[in-house]
This record gives sequence, C-alpha cells and structure tokens, in this order.
Amino acid sequence: MTLGAFSISLNVKDIHASKEFYESLGFKVFAGDIERHYLIMKNGNALVGLFQGMFENNILTFNPGWDESANKLDTFEDVRTIQNHLKRKNIKLESEADESTSGPASLVLIDPDGNTILIDQHV
Repeated sequence: MTLGAFSISLNVKDIHASKEFYESLGFKVFAGDIERHYLIMKNGNALVGLFQGMFENNILTFNPGWDESANKLDTFEDVRTIQNHLKRKNIKLESEADESTSGPASLVLIDPDGNTILIDQHV
C-alpha cells in the first residue's frame, strides 16, 4: 500500500514566528496563505504545514496521487482502496471517504498513541 506524499501539519501559536523559524532551517514557502493562517513549507522532499487556529493537535498527512511537489502521479492507490485495506485490518476510522464517489476524498484515523493521521486525496 502506497500512501502518497508525506507531510506533518503543525498546530502553531504564531504563524509568523513559525514561518521565520522554519525558514532559518532552510524551508521555503511552497503553498498557502499567511493571511489565512496556513503555510506549507518545503525543504527538499520534506514538507511541514503550519496551521494557526485550525485544529488542536499535530497531524500526520499523506496525499495519495501527489508527489512531494504536489504534482499529480500517473498511477496511485485511491483513498478508497486504502480505506478498504485499513478496514480489512480492523483499523478504526474516525471519518471515511464516500465509497460511492471518485476523485478527491479523505479519511482520518488515530494511531495507538493518539496521533491523528489524515489521508487526503486531492485528485
């Protein structure tokens, strides 16, 4: 099973201070809108999302259908295929993709330590 591009989405207190900090580590703004309180920072293949006031905890994010530069992949495992695999493994899902649809969809699960995992397909 291939989950797609990986990033971590961080719940930050001050988007401007976080942007400056990650820039000092060599990250550059890749996407987002600081006025809307979110940025995606990139350093090589590493992606860090900075989100101020959008969610409580940090989130591990996977994007089926995308590479680390948000380029669409020719072949990938659809989020619904991943969802069915997780269900067969008896993994509890917090939210599910609608299996009667195609294209963009997402699902959420929680790992054994309480970390939120978002599998978010945009294509």
